[in-house]
Amino acid sequence: MTAQLWMTGDDASDRLLSEDPFALLIGMLLDQQYPMEHAFAGPRKIADRFGTLDPAAIADADPDAFVEMATTPPAIHRYGRSMAGRVQAVARAVVDDYDGDVTRIWTAPGASGGAPTGAEVLQRLNALPGFGTQKAQIFLALLGKQRGVEPEGWREAAGHYGDEGSRRSIADVTSAESLQEVREFKKAQKAAAKAAKAAK
Repeated sequence: MTAQLWMTGDDASDRLLSEDPFALLIGMLLDQQYPMEHAFAGPRKIADRFGTLDPAAIADADPDAFVEMATTPPAIHRYGRSMAGRVQAVARAVVDDYDGDVTRIWTAPGASGGAPTGAEVLQRLNALPGFGTQKAQIFLALLGKQRGVEPEGWREAAGHYGDEGSRRSIADVTSAESLQEVREFKKAQKAAAKAAKAAK
């Protein structure tokens, strides 16, 4: 485990992300169509309002009450209602598939009976509700680059998000400066995609 994460610029939020792997997973889930630093501040809002980030408690919570908690200003996400459902779905998956221990996603034995490979961890992440391949790769890169979780072949499994020295995603954010660099990279990527589409 490495030093405290810097993802939101808020000490309490970043401390929670550093200390609670499930909080980090939920932040990654919320990192969609929403500024990165606000998405990763979501887990602290849930913890403060709901009283816990225990996956079993979240999975078993009344869905309507959980939506109300998630959408109370400041909401956990721009799309707070749908994201509340996704948070509960991920919590249920962690409870049902990993005995409520999110770290088992990257520590439970792989097909060989030993430590899981990067590809196996990616497959497990990709199977979570609300996680596609790209989100799974980014989270795998985040684990490898900033949390000391380095299963065999993790950089390859994470694709370009695993590249050393890159500024592609939240996996590369360690300060306000690097956050801005990642934001500029994403902006340039969108502009290039738009230009390529217009050229067709």
